[in-house]
Amino acid sequence: MTQFNWSLINFAWLPILPLIVVAVGAMGVLLAGVQVDDEDSGALGILTIALLVFAAVLSLLLFGGRPSVAFSGALAAGGYTAYFDLLVLFAAAMTALMSVEYAADQGLAGAEYYALLMFAALGMMLMAAGDDLIVIFLGLETMSIAIYALAGFMRHDPRSNEAALKYFLLGAFSTGFLLYGIAFIYGATGSIKLEPIEAALSRPATDNALLLAGVGLLLIGFGFKIAAVPFHMWAPDAYEGAPTPVTAFMAVGVKAAAFAAFVRIFMVHLGPLGPQWTMVLWVMAGLTMTVGNLAALVQTNIKRMLAYSAIAHAGYILVGMTAAAAPRAGGAILYYLLGYAFTNLGAFTVVVALERRGAIHDNLADYRGLAARHPFLAAAMALFMLSLAGVPPLAGFFGKFYIFSAALDAHLLWLTIIAVINSVISAYYYLSVLIAMYVREGGVEPAALRTRPALIATLVIAAAGTVAIGLFPQPYITSAAGAFVSALGNAPHHHVVLSR
Repeated sequence: MTQFNWSLINFAWLPILPLIVVAVGAMGVLLAGVQVDDEDSGALGILTIALLVFAAVLSLLLFGGRPSVAFSGALAAGGYTAYFDLLVLFAAAMTALMSVEYAADQGLAGAEYYALLMFAALGMMLMAAGDDLIVIFLGLETMSIAIYALAGFMRHDPRSNEAALKYFLLGAFSTGFLLYGIAFIYGATGSIKLEPIEAALSRPATDNALLLAGVGLLLIGFGFKIAAVPFHMWAPDAYEGAPTPVTAFMAVGVKAAAFAAFVRIFMVHLGPLGPQWTMVLWVMAGLTMTVGNLAALVQTNIKRMLAYSAIAHAGYILVGMTAAAAPRAGGAILYYLLGYAFTNLGAFTVVVALERRGAIHDNLADYRGLAARHPFLAAAMALFMLSLAGVPPLAGFFGKFYIFSAALDAHLLWLTIIAVINSVISAYYYLSVLIAMYVREGGVEPAALRTRPALIATLVIAAAGTVAIGLFPQPYITSAAGAFVSALGNAPHHHVVLSR
C-alpha cells in the first residue's frame, strides 16, 4: 500500500480555512442563486447558514490552538482570532436565519443578499485575524463595501437609499483617517506589522509627534466604525433605513469586528503608549455613553432607539479599553461583546416579526398591546430589553459588572460612576418598550408566527443565549479571558499592564 506523503499538504493554510470556506461559499451562493426567484430565496438562506456553520466548526477546532502567526506575520492564529471568528459567524448565521422569510416576503434578490452577507462576514474575520495594518484595512474595506450595499438593498425605499448613502459617505471619510494613521505609523516605526511596531515603541527615537498623530488618526477611524461620539452621526439614519436584519448585523457584526481590531492594536500592541491613548478614550467613553443614552430617551422609532442604545453600549466597551491597566479588562470586553450579540440579535428579530411588505411598523406605538396579541413576542422583547438595561441575572448585567469591575481595578472611579449613572438612565427607555407592550392598548397585528419557523428559531436561540450567558457566566468569561491572553501570546513584549 502506498503511504500518503503528508509533505504535499501545506499546513500554513490551516489558519485561513474558515476564511476560505466563507469566501468560496459566498461565490457558490451567488452562482447557485442565478436561477432562483426572489420569492423562493429561502433555500439560499439555508445554504448560507450551513456554510457559515461549517466555517464555525473549523474555527472551533482552531480555538484551542497555540498562538502563532501565518503568512509572514500578516495573520494571527489562536484563541483570540477564533473567538471573534465564532462571534462573527454566529451573527451572520443568525442574520441569515432571520432573513429566510423576511427576504422572500420583501422580494429581495436572495443570491446577492446572502452573498453580500457572507462577504461582509469575510471582511470581519480578516479584521479579527489581521496582525498587519494593511490586512486589517483590507478586511475593513471588504466588510464596509458589502455593508454599504446591504444597507441600500431595498432600492425602492427612500429610507434605505438614504441609509446607504450616509453610511457610504461617512464610511469613506473615516477610511481616509485610518489610512493616514497607518501611513504615519509606518513613517514613524518603519513597519506595518503590529509586532515590529510594538518592538519599535521601546526605542526613544519613535516617541515623536508623527507616531502620536498616527495613533490619533487610528482612534478617529475606529471611532467612526464603532459609532463612538463624536463620530456617531451616521448610525441612527443608517440603522433606521437599512433592512432590519442588516441593521442587526451592523449592530453586532460590524461592532464586534471593529473592536476585534481596535483591541488587538491598542490594548495588545500599543500598550507602551497607553498613558496617551487611554486619556482620549476616557473622554470618548464618557461622551459616548451619555450622548447615546440621552438621545435614546426621546426616540419614538424603535430602530433609532436601538441605534442610540448601540452607541451607548460602545461607550461601555470603551470603558473596558480605558481600563487596560486592569488584567481582566480584555476578557471583560470579549464577554460583553458575546452577551451583546445574543441580546441585540434577539431584539431586532422581534422588530422583523412586526414587519410586512409595504408596512414597516417600527414605531414604538406599534408595540402597544403586543403582550395581549402575541405573548411570546412580547416576552422575548421584554427579556432582551431587560438584558440591555443590565437587569440580573441576564447576560447584559454580568457584561456591565465585569466591565465596571475592571474599571475600578484600574482606579477609574469617576468613569465608573458616569457609566453606572448612564446605565440607570438607559433603564427608562428600555422599560418604555415594556410599558407599551404590557400596559398600553392599540398597536399592530404581526403576521402569524406559525408560518415563520426560521424567525421562531432565531428568537429561541437568542433568548436561550441571553439567559444562559447570564445564569452561567463563568465558562464564558473564562473562555473570553483565555482568548484575550492568546492575543498577548503573539505580542513580543506583552505590554498589557499600563503605567498611568
